[in-house]
Amino acid sequence: MSEEIKGSIALPALRTDITLHTRDGLTLVGELALPPEREPVATLVTLHPLPTAGGFMDSHILRKASARLPQLADLAVVRFNTRGTSSPRGQSQGTFDGGVGEQADVAAAMDFVRERGLPHPWLVGWSFGTELALKYGRLHEIDGAILLSPPLHRATADEVAAWKDDSRRLIALIPEFDDYLRPKEAATRFSSVPSIELINVEGGKHLWVGELQTRRVLTEIVRAVNPRALPLPTEWDGPLGAP
Repeated sequence: MSEEIKGSIALPALRTDITLHTRDGLTLVGELALPPEREPVATLVTLHPLPTAGGFMDSHILRKASARLPQLADLAVVRFNTRGTSSPRGQSQGTFDGGVGEQADVAAAMDFVRERGLPHPWLVGWSFGTELALKYGRLHEIDGAILLSPPLHRATADEVAAWKDDSRRLIALIPEFDDYLRPKEAATRFSSVPSIELINVEGGKHLWVGELQTRRVLTEIVRAVNPRALPLPTEWDGPLGAP
């Protein structure tokens, strides 16, 4: 009997606890989720929301991407806690550094991807995670970056404009009712990057609460990274995985 894919449901995947090692000597905790039966076609390296406001590797959109997309879209998903951040997986060493020291955390995740030979990495940042993607993503071998609810609090105008001459894709999902950056202002703040793909999400809010918004976000991620997997199924009639 089929079951609707919603909420905290976890589909089958090969899930492994991982540790990342930063170049300034810290150990970060995380998880790698792989497709259960096939090689991944691409990799999502996720960057969570602001830890001082409750963001961590289990923030719901990132957790649901890990729970669903290895099975539904043949994607590898890397999640981890940035320095000083805690979750049920554990606490990463170090202390929150406002997006400065976290440059080394992004590098550690990309080192892991390279060492494991994971294909076609994309950065997927949410809120604070978008600041890390904008500030440091260009330093790494990625296919592109997807920004969910970018607040543009820490990424400077120059750091945004630096993407202008970058050939890799930059995609931003802008909620209609975002708390920090709404579509009209986003068009202005990102005008220095004519190639950016701004996706204005009608009815969207910063936290993407609810299954309708979750499905929209996951669909746009897959549309960028592996469009052949669309449309994403909304029901599942096989065994479930561990959450």
